[in-house]
Amino acid sequence: MNIAKARVLVTGGSSGIGKATALALAEAGARVAICGRDRTSIEKAGGEIGASPFVADVSHEADVVALIPKVIDALGGYDVLINNAGFGRFAPLVQTTVDDMRSVWETNVLGATLAARESAKHFIKQSYGNIVNVASTSAAHGSANGSAYSSSKFALASLTECWRAELRKSNIRVMQINPSEVLTEFAHRARGTARVDNPSKLRGSDIAAAIVGMLAQDDRAMITEMTVWASNPRD
Repeated sequence: MNIAKARVLVTGGSSGIGKATALALAEAGARVAICGRDRTSIEKAGGEIGASPFVADVSHEADVVALIPKVIDALGGYDVLINNAGFGRFAPLVQTTVDDMRSVWETNVLGATLAARESAKHFIKQSYGNIVNVASTSAAHGSANGSAYSSSKFALASLTECWRAELRKSNIRVMQINPSEVLTEFAHRARGTARVDNPSKLRGSDIAAAIVGMLAQDDRAMITEMTVWASNPRD
């Protein structure tokens, strides 16, 4: 697609991979909207990026149903969803709580589904659209203490395949990107540790560049899945 003509919604766009992706798309000429739960953060990011900011919690159906028409109106159309909103909680199985599982799944799985569902309704009507699901290398390999997060990303990978099978006939590309460890606030919020800068680890901008590249393929082509690793990460 021609990125300069794209009209994009990035969920979870106030920080990290979402903010970096929204910025990269805006710099390439796309019209961009971002959403997030915290009004102050999302409006600040919108001003920095030059994106239309919307307050919405993707795990709340009413928020998502109301969001998509607002995005269409603000951007003068809509053809790309970056399904990025997500977070993690990590604990040994014997310490994993109901709230751990429910809260992670409600955002990472249900939230992604609601955003894709409401977007797909519009994309099907216009016989064109793109959905990029931001999964994780944890979507392929589980790890100790990762019950809630890894299982949610395994589920998102399955959803990606289901939606692709359904939506290809409507000229809608459904793609997935799997970042390895990225230096954002994600891990430190999830584990309650201080962020330590490490020049050998990935940045949000690395994932943003990969997403832009996936979208920039001619519409006749589709990169179904991409995994991005740091070349030589050092602790």
